[in-house]
Amino acid sequence: MARMPADRSPDSTLALLRASYRSTGERGERYGGDVLRAARRVDAAPSRLPMTYVLPLHWHTDLGLTELTDYLRWLADRVDVLVVDGSPPDRFARHAEAWRGLVRHLPPDPAERGLNGKVLGVRTGVRAAGHEQVLIADDDVRYDEVALTAMHRLLARVDLVRPQNYFDPLPWHAWWDTGRTLLNRALGDDYPGTLAVRRSTFLAMGGYDPDVLFENLELIRTVRGYGGVEAKPGWLYVRRLPPPAAHFRGQRVRQAYDDLAQPARLLTALAVLPGLAAALAARRPGLLLGAAAGVVALAEAGRRRAGGGRVFPPSATLAAPLWLLERGACSWLALGQRLVLGGVRYRDTRIRRAATHTPQTRAILHFVLGQNTPEGTKTQP
Repeated sequence: MARMPADRSPDSTLALLRASYRSTGERGERYGGDVLRAARRVDAAPSRLPMTYVLPLHWHTDLGLTELTDYLRWLADRVDVLVVDGSPPDRFARHAEAWRGLVRHLPPDPAERGLNGKVLGVRTGVRAAGHEQVLIADDDVRYDEVALTAMHRLLARVDLVRPQNYFDPLPWHAWWDTGRTLLNRALGDDYPGTLAVRRSTFLAMGGYDPDVLFENLELIRTVRGYGGVEAKPGWLYVRRLPPPAAHFRGQRVRQAYDDLAQPARLLTALAVLPGLAAALAARRPGLLLGAAAGVVALAEAGRRRAGGGRVFPPSATLAAPLWLLERGACSWLALGQRLVLGGVRYRDTRIRRAATHTPQTRAILHFVLGQNTPEGTKTQP
C-alpha cells in the first residue's frame, strides 16, 4: 500500500525535491549547494555517519583486491561497511582474510532465492544492516567525504537517493560510455551504480524482485510503487572506476537488454539503424551529419546540466553519436535474444525480464513484441 513517510509532510518533501532539482554544485543558494557546503565543512575533520554501506560482491579474480581494500579501510573510518560476498569459496576465504577486523563480511543468505545475484546480496545486506540509512554501491563506486555526507543529509528527508556517477580515469571505453550518461542527463535521469535507501522502507515493501536484470531500476520503481519519495540530485557526483575494456565489450548487448524495461528508449534505439540505412540509400550525407550534430548538442546540454562540466570533459559529447549507433545495433541483438532465446545470459542462467513494467511501459512493450507481458504486472516481490 502506498504511504507517505511519517516524519515529513508532502509539502515539505515536495519543496525539498524542487530545490534539489534546481540545484547545482555551483549555485550555493539552492538546497543542493547548501548540502554540499555543509558536507565540505566536515571534510577536514571526518566524523562517523550513522549509515551502513552495503557492497554486494561476486569476484572470480582478485586483480583489484588491494585497491578495494584500501578504499574499504578509508570507508570503515566513516560508516559501517558490510560486504555481502557471493564469490567462489577460495575467493571468499581470501577476502575474509584481507578484511578481517575491517568490515563485516558475510555470504548471501541461503534462504534468498532468485536469478540476480546482486539483488540477493543487497537483500541480505539491507536486512543485516545496523542503521536506518543504507548506502548500496557496486564494487567500482568510490565515494569521497563530501558525497557520503550529502547522501546522509538527503536520505534524512526521503526514502531513496539517486546520485550521479562519472568515470575517473577516462580510458576510451569509459569515454564512449560517458556519451550514454550525457544523453540520459539531457533527456531525464541517469542510472548510477549506487543508491541509498531507508532500511525501514525497504523492509516494509518486502525488498525488490530478484528475477530481473536491471536491478537498480527495479529498486527505484518498487520504492515509487510503494509510495516512497525519491531524490535525484543531478549535482551530487560520485566517482566510478572504469571496468576493463574486455568487460565493457562483453556488456554491450546485456546493457541494451535493459531497455526492454524502458520501451520508449527501446523504440528509439531500434529506429537508429533503419534511419541510417534510409539516409544512406537516399544519398543524403547532410542528413546524417545534421543528426550527429543534434546528438552532440543534446549531449552537451546533459554535460552542462547541474554543473556537470566539473566532471565531464567537453570531448565526451563527441562519444554520444558513436554510443547511439552502438546501442542501435545492440538493441536488435537484445530483442532477438528475448524473442529467440527467452532472455539474456547472466552468469550461469538466463534472465527474461529487464525490470517490472509500469502500465505505460507494458503497453508499449506489447506493441513492440506483439505479445502480452503478464509478468510485468508484478509491482513488488
